[in-house]
Amino acid sequence: MRILSWNVNGIRSVYSKGFLDWFKQENPDILCVQETKAQPDQVPAELLDFDDYFSFWNSAQKKGYSGVGVFSKQEPLEVKDKLGFRDFDSEGRFLVLKYPKFTLVNVYMPQGGRTKEKIPFKLESYSFFLEFLDSFEKEEPILLCGDFNIAHTEVDLARPKQNQNNTMFTLGERKQIDAIAEKGFVDTFRKFHSEGGNYTWWPYFANARPRNIGWRIDYCFASKSLSESVKDAFILPKVMGSDHCPVGVELEDFNKNL
Repeated sequence: MRILSWNVNGIRSVYSKGFLDWFKQENPDILCVQETKAQPDQVPAELLDFDDYFSFWNSAQKKGYSGVGVFSKQEPLEVKDKLGFRDFDSEGRFLVLKYPKFTLVNVYMPQGGRTKEKIPFKLESYSFFLEFLDSFEKEEPILLCGDFNIAHTEVDLARPKQNQNNTMFTLGERKQIDAIAEKGFVDTFRKFHSEGGNYTWWPYFANARPRNIGWRIDYCFASKSLSESVKDAFILPKVMGSDHCPVGVELEDFNKNL
């Protein structure tokens, strides 16, 4: 079973750049998207009824901002779109899909602001998110996918020393990923790849992407029980159309009846 996650930086924008061709070629069982920047009536009609997929959307109240979506070949048992934090929920950053064998969480965490003006909101959002994770049973299989807007360790960005006091790499932010790990969630990419140079987001300036001056801020975290079924985790840096690239996992024994 193949699950992909991609911050598309505008679903309408990426749609105009060959998104459907890429989607058809990859043919994932589930695709999570973040930063859709579209109200339901602004999503291209072809995506609302695409092939054999069910689609679910959570849009921000503010037009052209934030938003997440999920395409799934199997209809979930239940879908939720509220974390319980009003300011966070108003920005359409969260979707939870419950299947018979596991629960999928698609999340787009706040960035924090270039001058750190929104880091308090970001940390409060993480506080609610971590409390949400505590609501699951200890052995429940859960997959967390999305843009977490934090580079966890120095190997997760090209220039750690220059960015140690910058948004997305401050100690307070990095501790949020520590907290996710302490709850038993496994960074699936690091399960298979320990080396540096693997990034999921690149700034638009200074020709950063061709020079691979990037950050790994998009993740798939698996709960301990589910991590045993993860047979591969990967980043697809050659996929263009956004300032982020897709990430994903391969799960075994989940081909039917998710």
